[in-house]
Amino acid sequence: MAAASLSACSLATTKSVVGRQNLHSRGAMAMPKQRRAETICMASYEAAVGVMGTKLGMMTYFEPEGKCVPVTVIGFHEGNIVTQIKTESTDGYVAVQVGYRRVRDTKLSKPELGHLSKAGAIPMRHLQEFRLASASQLDAFQPNQRLNFHEMFAEGDLVDVSATSIGKGFQGGIKRHHFKRGPMTHGSKSHRELGSIGAGTTPGRVYKGKKMPGRMGGKRTKIRKLPIVKIDMDLQALMIKGAVPGKQGNLVRITPAKIVGKNIPKN
Repeated sequence: MAAASLSACSLATTKSVVGRQNLHSRGAMAMPKQRRAETICMASYEAAVGVMGTKLGMMTYFEPEGKCVPVTVIGFHEGNIVTQIKTESTDGYVAVQVGYRRVRDTKLSKPELGHLSKAGAIPMRHLQEFRLASASQLDAFQPNQRLNFHEMFAEGDLVDVSATSIGKGFQGGIKRHHFKRGPMTHGSKSHRELGSIGAGTTPGRVYKGKKMPGRMGGKRTKIRKLPIVKIDMDLQALMIKGAVPGKQGNLVRITPAKIVGKNIPKN
């Protein structure tokens, strides 16, 4: 009797499990299909087309009033030529591609030379795009057009300068994130160590984005709203107040400063 009751109980349990599985399957079939989430692309627009240059170093500039201003000197090699104009109909977005720094033909591949020859441009090492918000801004540009920095900028204008920052290698928390160090005396065994990185039981893991030692520098960095102090036509150089990313000889990208509501739409 005990064996019979046990088998009956197991049979009933099996039926109930199967019934629940069938119910779940019917419920899943009855549920409407979920729509795929739409991907929203957040594009970074420029206020206007800019130019590329080469960082030459820093110096002190004395204004006519006698005030000394630290400036970064930006030089220009041969280049800053429009190589392609992209429109909504052909590429799906609005942009102007500009080339910079002339090189020998042997330094480029045949596809690169073919791309430049379509615009009638000289061989250039660097190609960058300046993405624009409105197609009406393309009317002032055409392929193989040479961009002159002294025509695009004036003294006193605010510019955004972006370049690759100087690489510092693998650094600790003090240098990388400006952490405070521990006591150096009185028996302390925690001098420059990182310290606790999270609780043990809860959450039992390290949160993403935790500031820890790691590789520092060597990233694309932008410094915004730097004023142009002087445009030197004899030296073909631009003097910008303050420091810009990168070391001497680095490629820098100079664009008019983005001011929301003035040259960039609020939405």
